[in-house]
Amino acid sequence: MSIELPIDGRQSGMALAVQRGVGRLMRAHGFTVLNEFTLAIGRRADVIALGGDGAIWIVEIKSSVEDFRVDQKWPEYQNFCDRFFFAIPQSLDPEIIPFQAGLIVADNWGAEILREPATVALHPSRRKALTLSFARAASQRLHALYDP
Repeated sequence: MSIELPIDGRQSGMALAVQRGVGRLMRAHGFTVLNEFTLAIGRRADVIALGGDGAIWIVEIKSSVEDFRVDQKWPEYQNFCDRFFFAIPQSLDPEIIPFQAGLIVADNWGAEILREPATVALHPSRRKALTLSFARAASQRLHALYDP
């Protein structure tokens, strides 16, 4: 049985390639991932990853210098994860990425962490709320594939 995933239409081809590589990297590190995950503040994280130990990582994808320059919302994401990363394609200069954030370089086939961010533990109540929201979103997305 083959499942066709719906095309979102908000991302460029480059951003989708980076997203795929990031997903592969996260799964290789033992995480499950959701793309385009809406946080309680109404902002949408490009990738959120949930580890078996409950760790929550957020990855913000930047496909161009302009994409990075117009984004003023990324600092808000740091309050919703233990670790925050930017993911960029190889063609983008990594020097534009703020040093306090982690850095991932990715393409359609995989990704590599070039810089680790600091770990800032989430408050337990926020972790619980995010984990439940993650589980509900994942379940709803899976169900929608079988019964659109």
